[in-house]
Amino acid sequence: MDTKHRILDEALTLFSEKGYANVFVADIADRVGIKAPSLYKHYKNKQAIFDAIIEEMNRRFLEQAGALQINGTDALVDAEIYKNISEDQLITLGKNLFLYFLHDEYTRRFRKMLTIEQFHDKKLSDVYMKKYVDDPLSYQGMLLEMMVSAGVLQTENVEIMTLHFYAPIYMLLTICDREPERETEALKTLEAHIRQFNRLYARNEKKHSGQ
Repeated sequence: MDTKHRILDEALTLFSEKGYANVFVADIADRVGIKAPSLYKHYKNKQAIFDAIIEEMNRRFLEQAGALQINGTDALVDAEIYKNISEDQLITLGKNLFLYFLHDEYTRRFRKMLTIEQFHDKKLSDVYMKKYVDDPLSYQGMLLEMMVSAGVLQTENVEIMTLHFYAPIYMLLTICDREPERETEALKTLEAHIRQFNRLYARNEKKHSGQ
């Protein structure tokens, strides 16, 4: 790992351990094993480091999404994929994404930091809301609305349907953050959740079991 990426890695670890406000550039430089002036050659300040962490996290997610053969950010593209996969394939995809968010080091530490800091820093509270509430609900809402328009799902209220899908998954993720030993149980619950969601919202003629 080169110095630039080591700075991001160590900064994220410190942010998740001590909180963003309690970490200074000198602390990050010390953790990396360099002097602060050397760090400034790579990033002009702590905010630049924070922004670079978000960029790296987004890059890693897009790479993972590509490996799972989805776009991950474009609901229009992904709607065409989701329309044509079976329930079992959807469950496999859901589990793989869940495990990625749970175990990817950048994502895990970033989530830990924001979970703590959302109550102390308005800016980080806004980042938390965007990353874990507004953006996922927007993307999944558009995705599900297109599924409804295509006749795959049915509902009178896409917004509520989106909450029904996303909220339990994020709750399971936070449970595993606090109690990692419950991962196996969470994956079983996730599968049951997806199957029940399909039973609740699939059009009668589209309802199936694992096909």
